[in-house]
Amino acid sequence: MLHARTPPHARRAALRAALASGRLLRFPGAFNPLTAVLITELGFDGVYVSGAVLAADLALPDIGLTTLTEVAGRAGQIARVTDLPTLVDADTGFGEPMNVARSVQVLEDAGLAGCHLEDQVNPKRCGHLDGKTVVRVEEMVRRIHAAVVARRDPNFVLCARTDACGVEGLDAAIERARVYVEAGADMIFPEGLADAAEFEAVRAAVDVPILANMTEFGKSELLTAATLESVGVNVVIYPVTLLRLAMGAAEDGLRRLAADGTQTGLLDRMQHRSRLYELLDYAAYNTFDDSVFTFRIPGSPDGA
Repeated sequence: MLHARTPPHARRAALRAALASGRLLRFPGAFNPLTAVLITELGFDGVYVSGAVLAADLALPDIGLTTLTEVAGRAGQIARVTDLPTLVDADTGFGEPMNVARSVQVLEDAGLAGCHLEDQVNPKRCGHLDGKTVVRVEEMVRRIHAAVVARRDPNFVLCARTDACGVEGLDAAIERARVYVEAGADMIFPEGLADAAEFEAVRAAVDVPILANMTEFGKSELLTAATLESVGVNVVIYPVTLLRLAMGAAEDGLRRLAADGTQTGLLDRMQHRSRLYELLDYAAYNTFDDSVFTFRIPGSPDGA
């Protein structure tokens, strides 16, 4: 009720332990707090907050228009409701190295378990579009170092994303990954890889966990969890899946409503009110409210 029962530091420690286990962790993307509740209930390992989804939710393209305040605010709302660790997309860190340092501390305060920073030039582009540009290795190293120095909880996971594969080739991306690990990155996110063999090559090159992005309609083959685990991937994110499902259903429903003049024919496609109340734990709020209303101090003269 109201908030997750597990404090942020415990969720961060749990993520560290899970990363060390060697098993594949599945992090679907939550586009609001209620979907994070659903992700938790259905037994996933963590929650992901996508920068592209957050921008889309504001009816903006994913080109670096969102601010640290917007990202931390929404990510904090999502992290608040789940006992699972929440990983957030921090784009390029929202500025120069000092901005990166502030971003890490703000995200820590918001209850996140970790974030990823990328090596694109700002303003960035979606990782599965053409026309990206990456910064010099030295500049990304400064971003990572700033994040490492600023971090107060050593269990807060700092993931370095490289978009170099689509710009400079796989070998260059692997070399960048090695350097980013030396700079202090806890995990590597090689964006835009084509297939399992490329993930396996990255796995062989670095000794920290690696993350795979299984986004639809992009450059990467949609690999199964079993395949990803077999090539040594530690975390898989499904960043936009739930938003795409929801928006597809919303658009179809609006077209039916416009055509039919009633939502009657859509009822069997809707989440029922009772299921919504179950997810919200509505009964617990009523119980709490009743207990407060009827509370009396024992032995008080008026029973108040």
